Formats: sequence, C-alpha cells, structure tokens
Amino acid sequence: MWENLASVLEGQTVRLEPLAPWHEPGLFEAAADPEVWRWMSYDAVESREAFHAWLEGALANSEAGTEAAFATLDARTGEPIGSTRYLALRPEHRGLEIGWTWLTPARWKTGANIEAKLLMLEHAFENLGCLRVEFKTDARNERSRGALAALPARFEGIFRKHMLVRGGQRRDSAYYSIIDDEWPEVRSNLRRRLETFHGDPEEA
Repeated sequence: MWENLASVLEGQTVRLEPLAPWHEPGLFEAAADPEVWRWMSYDAVESREAFHAWLEGALANSEAGTEAAFATLDARTGEPIGSTRYLALRPEHRGLEIGWTWLTPARWKTGANIEAKLLMLEHAFENLGCLRVEFKTDARNERSRGALAALPARFEGIFRKHMLVRGGQRRDSAYYSIIDDEWPEVRSNLRRRLETFHGDPEEA
C-alpha cells in the first residue's frame, strides 16, 4: 500500500505530483521571496546552488524511500507554486508527518494550501491507512501554527531545543497531529472552507 506514497493528487486549485528535476526552474522562481524560507530549517534561496542542493536532497530522500516529496502546481496552468512532503515515515505504526510545505507568497490566502492539505490527508488516511498524521513548525511561527489549528490539528506541545537550524541556532518545535478518529471532522471542515473560501487570514 505504501508503495503508492508519492502518487499524483489532483484538486481543482492545485495538483501535487512527485517532485522531479524538471520542476526545478519553476520552483526556484516560485521560491524567490525570502519570506518563504523565514521559518524553515534551511535557507534554499541564498543562491541557485543552495536551491539545487535543497532539490537534490529532496529527490535523494524520495528515491531512498525515507520521504515522498511533491511539487505543488497550479491545477489549471501546471505552473509550479510550491512544494510539500511526507516524511518521518512509520509504516509499521501507520503514521507519518506532513512537512517542508511552502507556497509562493502570491498563492497565500487563495485556498491552495487548504486544498493541498486536504489532498495529502485524504491520501494518508483513506489510501495509506494512516492512524496518525503529524506536523511540526517553529514555535515562533504564528502563521503556520494558526493554519494547523484551523485544520483543526491538535496541539501536542513544544519540543524544547528540538533542532539546530541555520548554522546552529536552537529551535523549539510546536507539534500538532490528526488521528484517524478525527479525520472525518477535519475533512468536512476543509471541504467547507474550500467551498466558502474568500481569503482566510489563518490560511498559510
């Protein structure tokens, strides 16, 4: 079942497809705003070489089966607008993490992230049989934390000094999760938000 982890996921606003080398030029352009990487553990837009290293790392982890990286595309035009991943894979426990998620700022507050989350969560719970999907973000990242709470995902606490990022800076990480019992409510909420979306300030 988990052999289909990196499947093409189709929505009306976005299309998620397995990350590939030919996505690089469009994604580099989409990622040009430093605000995209402000809270990431790695700054991929310091240079073209840094972005290429980020992409190569994502491709290598996908090839090794430790992650499944996606390019997020505009469903109508095919234009690359961001990226996201399944990671921290635990098939023996039917759990995984959704992370490394970013969108070009022009697509913030458009419903793109809401639909991408819906597609990834649907695949995780309904096709992969997950019991738990988790998320983590920098504890200071209020926009991301607001978006996770709006799914709604449950806040599970702060992992203090959880990661060393950007040259050794200490990061506290806020953890959230959704379990299979909660998925029907989350799915209904996301679908409702997509139907009535007019620019949710919590959307990231």
